[in-house]
Amino acid sequence: MRTFFKLLLIIILAFITLTFAKAKDPVRAKNGMVVSASDIASMVGVGILEKGGNAVDAAVAVGFALAVTYPQAGNIGGGGFMVIHLENGKSTTIDYREKAPSSAFRDMYLDEKGEYDMSKSTQGWGASGVPGSTAGLLYALDQYGTMDIPEVIEPAIKLAENGFPIDYHFARTLNHYKNTFSKYESTKKIFTSEFGNFSDGDLFIQTDLAHTLKLISEFGKEGFYEGPVAKLISEQSKENGGYISLEDLANYEPIEREPGEYRGYKIVSMGPPSSGGIALIEILNALENFNIEKKDWGSSKYIHIVTEIFKYVYADRSKHLGDEDFYPVPKEWLLSKERGKDIASKVSTLAKPSIEIYPGTPLPEESKQTTHFNVVDSK
Repeated sequence: MRTFFKLLLIIILAFITLTFAKAKDPVRAKNGMVVSASDIASMVGVGILEKGGNAVDAAVAVGFALAVTYPQAGNIGGGGFMVIHLENGKSTTIDYREKAPSSAFRDMYLDEKGEYDMSKSTQGWGASGVPGSTAGLLYALDQYGTMDIPEVIEPAIKLAENGFPIDYHFARTLNHYKNTFSKYESTKKIFTSEFGNFSDGDLFIQTDLAHTLKLISEFGKEGFYEGPVAKLISEQSKENGGYISLEDLANYEPIEREPGEYRGYKIVSMGPPSSGGIALIEILNALENFNIEKKDWGSSKYIHIVTEIFKYVYADRSKHLGDEDFYPVPKEWLLSKERGKDIASKVSTLAKPSIEIYPGTPLPEESKQTTHFNVVDSK
């Protein structure tokens, strides 16, 4: 279905506060704006807007471009969330997060002693879920975009096939994970340099990725979730201790969900399996129990209150928030005023160690490799 209407898209986070030009003052634009972690990917989105595409068209183009220029977070082997706000007032969200393979089981990340082994859940094929990025981006394009798949994916194909000059930060990231990349031959071939280390300005070419993107361009969702790409993914997974099957890939579907609200204001944010929307509202429900005035902003009192609330909310996040297809997330309780008051009542003048909120719950360091991008069109 193609829908031609004016819209505003906010993807991943509902805050349009950044721009690819870093500046202290807000940057303004009359005809739209694209913000991402990659200047090159942002310009791809701008190019789509200049061709007459809407914000969803541009966002999908940026998503595929990030798979080339920002693979540490924007890759097609992962997943994500999209939050869309339309000019007619309608808001919606698309959940295309990775899913557990059908053969996954409860104790798959325990060692022979029955204890949690973090390496099993963070490294190798066994840690991989069924990817959702490609399905989610194409779903958004089909439901809310105006352009065809080949047109929005062409810039990403060119970037992968012809290469692009990497910047200092990307080179540093590649070099930092060199030993990890070297554990896997296929990864080593692309993400390590035969000359030692990558340097700022090196041309980075990804011909295999270009081939995959061409299949998606020609065959759509089936180009990734069926056929030779799906076969390679499932075979590699099986050979290397993973769980992803051909059936898992063929059965993957993104889900469109309703966004949430708070008090007299509408908060357009993502629901589970994302934790962002619930965490945000839970924080607000706790904050409203304190008399914080404008003069308190930035004070030690303000920072202490907010920090303590964040600790409790993130503890709830680690314990209760997950994929509702597999776990009964207690949303009503987390979003309730009672839970907000309960958290507020526990905030004292002393800081509470996070580990004491839910004693015995492991608190592993979380990866910082994620990204978000925002697109607004001129309508």
